[in-house]
Amino acid sequence: MTALQEQAYKTAMRYLSVQPFSHDSLVAQLEFEKFSTEDAVFAADNCGADWREQACKLAKQYLSTQPFSQTGLSKQLQHEKFSVEDSDYAAENCGADWNEQASKQAAQYLDMMSFSHDSLVDQLVFEGYTPEQAEYGVSQQGI
Repeated sequence: MTALQEQAYKTAMRYLSVQPFSHDSLVAQLEFEKFSTEDAVFAADNCGADWREQACKLAKQYLSTQPFSQTGLSKQLQHEKFSVEDSDYAAENCGADWNEQASKQAAQYLDMMSFSHDSLVDQLVFEGYTPEQAEYGVSQQGI
Protein backbone atom coordinates (compact mmCIF):
# COMPACT_ATOMS: atom_id res chain seq x y z
CA MET A 1 0.00 0.00 0.00
CA THR A 2 1.42 3.35 -0.98
CA ALA A 3 1.34 6.29 1.40
CA LEU A 4 -1.50 7.92 -0.58
CA GLN A 5 -3.46 4.66 -0.68
CA GLU A 6 -3.07 4.39 3.08
CA GLN A 7 -4.35 7.94 3.55
CA ALA A 8 -7.31 7.25 1.26
CA TYR A 9 -8.01 4.03 3.16
CA LYS A 10 -7.92 5.80 6.53
CA THR A 11 -10.21 8.52 5.21
CA ALA A 12 -12.61 5.91 3.84
CA MET A 13 -12.71 4.13 7.20
CA ARG A 14 -13.38 7.42 8.98
CA TYR A 15 -16.28 8.19 6.65
CA LEU A 16 -17.75 4.71 7.02
CA SER A 17 -17.58 4.98 10.80
CA VAL A 18 -20.03 7.89 10.79
CA GLN A 19 -22.35 7.34 7.83
CA PRO A 20 -23.24 4.72 5.24
CA PHE A 21 -21.88 4.91 1.70
CA SER A 22 -22.13 2.87 -1.44
CA HIS A 23 -18.85 1.86 -3.06
CA ASP A 24 -19.25 4.46 -5.80
CA SER A 25 -20.39 7.26 -3.49
CA LEU A 26 -17.40 6.56 -1.24
CA VAL A 27 -15.10 6.78 -4.24
CA ALA A 28 -16.74 10.06 -5.23
CA GLN A 29 -16.35 11.42 -1.68
CA LEU A 30 -12.67 10.48 -1.63
CA GLU A 31 -12.17 12.10 -5.01
CA PHE A 32 -13.86 15.22 -3.61
CA GLU A 33 -11.21 15.08 -0.87
CA LYS A 34 -8.67 15.30 -3.73
CA PHE A 35 -7.53 11.68 -3.73
CA SER A 36 -6.83 10.31 -7.19
CA THR A 37 -9.43 8.00 -8.69
CA GLU A 38 -7.00 5.12 -8.40
CA ASP A 39 -6.35 5.72 -4.69
CA ALA A 40 -10.04 6.27 -3.99
CA VAL A 41 -10.99 3.03 -5.74
CA PHE A 42 -8.22 1.21 -3.90
CA ALA A 43 -9.57 2.44 -0.58
CA ALA A 44 -13.18 1.53 -1.40
CA ASP A 45 -12.14 -1.87 -2.72
CA ASN A 46 -10.07 -2.66 0.36
CA CYS A 47 -11.98 -1.09 3.24
CA GLY A 48 -13.90 -4.29 3.97
CA ALA A 49 -17.31 -2.65 3.78
CA ASP A 50 -20.36 -4.84 3.26
CA TRP A 51 -22.15 -2.71 0.67
CA ARG A 52 -25.45 -4.50 1.26
CA GLU A 53 -25.16 -3.66 4.96
CA GLN A 54 -24.33 -0.07 4.06
CA ALA A 55 -27.48 0.07 1.91
CA CYS A 56 -29.56 -1.26 4.82
CA LYS A 57 -28.12 1.37 7.17
CA LEU A 58 -28.91 4.15 4.73
CA ALA A 59 -32.41 2.78 4.14
CA LYS A 60 -33.10 2.93 7.88
CA GLN A 61 -31.70 6.46 8.03
CA TYR A 62 -34.01 7.60 5.25
CA LEU A 63 -37.03 5.98 6.88
CA SER A 64 -36.26 7.72 10.16
CA THR A 65 -36.73 11.11 8.49
CA GLN A 66 -39.33 10.65 5.75
CA PRO A 67 -41.78 8.09 4.41
CA PHE A 68 -41.01 5.93 1.40
CA SER A 69 -42.66 3.11 -0.45
CA GLN A 70 -40.51 0.02 -0.90
CA THR A 71 -39.91 0.81 -4.56
CA GLY A 72 -39.34 4.50 -3.79
CA LEU A 73 -36.75 3.61 -1.17
CA SER A 74 -34.97 1.26 -3.55
CA LYS A 75 -34.86 3.98 -6.21
CA GLN A 76 -33.48 6.47 -3.67
CA LEU A 77 -30.72 4.04 -2.74
CA GLN A 78 -29.92 3.52 -6.41
CA HIS A 79 -29.68 7.30 -6.70
CA GLU A 80 -27.05 7.07 -3.93
CA LYS A 81 -25.11 4.74 -6.27
CA PHE A 82 -25.98 1.41 -4.67
CA SER A 83 -26.52 -1.46 -7.08
CA VAL A 84 -30.07 -2.44 -7.95
CA GLU A 85 -29.55 -5.71 -6.10
CA ASP A 86 -28.27 -4.07 -2.90
CA SER A 87 -30.96 -1.39 -3.08
CA ASP A 88 -33.75 -3.92 -3.51
CA TYR A 89 -32.32 -6.08 -0.72
CA ALA A 90 -32.13 -3.13 1.66
CA ALA A 91 -35.67 -2.01 0.88
CA GLU A 92 -36.96 -5.55 1.39
CA ASN A 93 -35.04 -6.12 4.63
CA CYS A 94 -34.99 -2.77 6.43
CA GLY A 95 -37.89 -3.72 8.69
CA ALA A 96 -40.25 -1.05 7.38
CA ASP A 97 -43.99 -1.30 7.89
CA TRP A 98 -45.11 -0.20 4.43
CA ASN A 99 -48.68 0.41 5.64
CA GLU A 100 -47.29 2.80 8.24
CA GLN A 101 -45.12 4.46 5.60
CA ALA A 102 -48.18 4.92 3.37
CA SER A 103 -50.06 6.46 6.27
CA LYS A 104 -47.22 8.89 6.98
CA GLN A 105 -46.97 9.79 3.29
CA ALA A 106 -50.72 10.37 3.11
CA ALA A 107 -50.55 12.64 6.16
CA GLN A 108 -47.73 14.65 4.56
CA TYR A 109 -49.72 15.13 1.37
CA LEU A 110 -52.77 16.23 3.32
CA ASP A 111 -50.65 18.77 5.21
CA MET A 112 -49.72 20.36 1.87
CA MET A 113 -53.00 20.22 -0.06
CA SER A 114 -56.49 18.81 -0.25
CA PHE A 115 -57.22 15.44 -1.81
CA SER A 116 -60.23 13.27 -2.30
CA HIS A 117 -59.92 9.73 -0.98
CA ASP A 118 -59.46 8.26 -4.46
CA SER A 119 -57.02 10.90 -5.67
CA LEU A 120 -54.81 10.40 -2.62
CA VAL A 121 -54.87 6.65 -3.11
CA ASP A 122 -53.86 7.22 -6.74
CA GLN A 123 -51.03 9.55 -5.64
CA LEU A 124 -49.67 6.96 -3.20
CA VAL A 125 -49.84 4.24 -5.85
CA PHE A 126 -47.94 6.61 -8.15
CA GLU A 127 -45.32 6.92 -5.37
CA GLY A 128 -44.84 3.14 -5.44
CA TYR A 129 -47.16 1.89 -2.73
CA THR A 130 -49.33 -1.11 -3.52
CA PRO A 131 -53.04 -0.35 -3.88
CA GLU A 132 -53.61 -2.08 -0.53
CA GLN A 133 -50.94 -0.04 1.22
CA ALA A 134 -52.26 3.16 -0.35
CA GLU A 135 -55.82 2.37 0.73
CA TYR A 136 -54.63 1.64 4.25
CA GLY A 137 -52.61 4.87 4.43
CA VAL A 138 -55.48 7.01 3.20
CA SER A 139 -58.05 5.32 5.45
CA GLN A 140 -55.82 6.06 8.45
CA GLN A 141 -56.22 9.75 7.66
CA GLY A 142 -59.99 9.56 7.91
CA ILE A 143 -60.82 10.49 4.32
